[in-house]
Amino acid sequence: MPSTALSPTALPGGLLALHGVYRPQTDTRLLADALTLEDIGPRTDLLEIGTGTGALALHAARRGARVTAVDVSWWAVATARLNAQKLRLPLRVLHGDFEARTAGRRFDVVVSNPPYVPGPGSRLPSHGPARAWDAGVDGRAVIDRICAGAPALLRPGGFLLMVHSGMCGAGETLARLTGVGMTAEVTAKAEVPWGPVLRSRRAWLERRGLVDAAEEWEELVVIRARLH
Repeated sequence: MPSTALSPTALPGGLLALHGVYRPQTDTRLLADALTLEDIGPRTDLLEIGTGTGALALHAARRGARVTAVDVSWWAVATARLNAQKLRLPLRVLHGDFEARTAGRRFDVVVSNPPYVPGPGSRLPSHGPARAWDAGVDGRAVIDRICAGAPALLRPGGFLLMVHSGMCGAGETLARLTGVGMTAEVTAKAEVPWGPVLRSRRAWLERRGLVDAAEEWEELVVIRARLH
C-alpha cells in the first residue's frame, strides 16, 4: 500500500488525489448528476466499482447511503480513504477485484465509471495511471464483466448506473444487460472534446473503424439497468 504521506494534489470540491489516481472529469460529473436523481438514503446499500478519488462514493455517502467502494489500485484506495477522513464521511474502501471483494454480498445500487478507452495492447495494464482508462481493443474489458456480474451484485429491484464512451457501443451494453434479465436504457449523454489519450491513438482508432478521420468530440453515455 502506498504511503499517504506523499503530497496529494488538491482537486475542486475539496477532494485530494495521490499519485496517478484518476481525477474527476466530465464522466464523473455526468454519473454524479444521474445518481442525484435517484432516491437513495440511509437505507441504501451502494457499491462503487473503481472508486478512484472516491468522488462518487462520497457523493452517495453525503446522502446517508451505506457505501462500499472497491478499486484495484492501492493509490486509489488510499486516496478514497484520505478523502473520506477529510470530509468526515463513512466509507468502506476495499482493495482488489470487485467480484472477489464483494462475493456473497448484494446491494441496492451499483455505480461505476470503469476503464473504457480502446487501446492497441492485447493485455490490460497491471499498474500505473493507465489502469484507470485502458480497457482492451474494444474498450469493453471491464464493462462486459460488470454487465455479466450485475445480477449477482444487486438485490431484486436494485439498479446499476454506469458511464462509458459511446465508441464502446451503448447498444452492446444494453443488449448484454437485457440478456442477463435486466431492464436497461441510456438515461444521459454528453459530448466532450478529445483528451490527450484519444488524440495519441487517433491513427489506431481510425484503422479500427471506431472513429471518423475528422472526429474531435467524444460522446459519453450513462446506462441505467434495473434488476427485476
